[in-house]
Amino acid sequence: MTPLALAVDIGGTKIAAGLVAPDGTLTERRRAATPPGPSILRAVFELARPLASRAVACGIGTAGTVGPLGRIAYATDLLTGWAGTDVKGEAERVLRLPTVVLNDCHAAGAAEARVGAARGARTALVVAIGTGIGGAICVGGRVRTGATGTVGGIGHLPAPTDAGARCSCGALDHIEAHASGPAIERAHLAATGQALPLAEIGRLGSHVISDAAALMGRVLAGAANLIAPDAIVVAGGVSLLGPALLEPMTAAYRAEALPGPSAAPLLPAALGEDAGLVGAGLEALAHLGPEPPSPLVEGGVPVRGIDQGGVPGAC
Repeated sequence: MTPLALAVDIGGTKIAAGLVAPDGTLTERRRAATPPGPSILRAVFELARPLASRAVACGIGTAGTVGPLGRIAYATDLLTGWAGTDVKGEAERVLRLPTVVLNDCHAAGAAEARVGAARGARTALVVAIGTGIGGAICVGGRVRTGATGTVGGIGHLPAPTDAGARCSCGALDHIEAHASGPAIERAHLAATGQALPLAEIGRLGSHVISDAAALMGRVLAGAANLIAPDAIVVAGGVSLLGPALLEPMTAAYRAEALPGPSAAPLLPAALGEDAGLVGAGLEALAHLGPEPPSPLVEGGVPVRGIDQGGVPGAC
């Protein structure tokens, strides 16, 4: 029987759960709104418990910085009261499954690097633009988290502006304060006096989307100049705006990236909003036993690199 992982994705506005197979197939999706901080775990367990009996492990992707023991080391105001929560310990106690906890953007990065848009890239930068902005750096299909769990935190890089927008972390003019979904909605309200949801702003073709996209593209160029990724994947709910976001973002990126990194394609995520769930599930299954061989290495020789056409849709 194919082993399945119970996967959970905890975000600022929604909680999702499902079952993930080793090939990344996701079934039994369930969703609920994210409640206030003290009630988050209760809502997670209510959503996930009916699926636990069919799983061999649990993977949880969550907003916030995750410490090495599965406890939330830091969380912004998007999840009030979440910092300090022992997610791994509580999940293992309630769900009775070995549990892996990682940042939600790291989970999405793992999915896109292993079975999604960046599959085959030696180094991939995955940026998730939604209620907040986060990212992941994946090498050989594995997420790099660093000693503090903060590798890939692109949302808290400074934006090239002095507009004075306050980020969810408290600092001024981080890119999250300008290009996240709520930031775009605030910009539209300030420009027009109309409070509209992001999807409606997208249908109107408002300039605030292209403005935010250009800032995001410039920040991506700075990150790419530093790490030289083979591919950049744009995920998260804001990415669903499609060409209205990706085209000005790509133009700004190409204008500021160095000649080498500028060749990296900016790809729409292949897994959409399911990326966090799929990545959390795959990470849980990977921790059950020996890590499967990387698709990039065969007999010690790298294969299927991006320069060999390994990334679907690469330019």
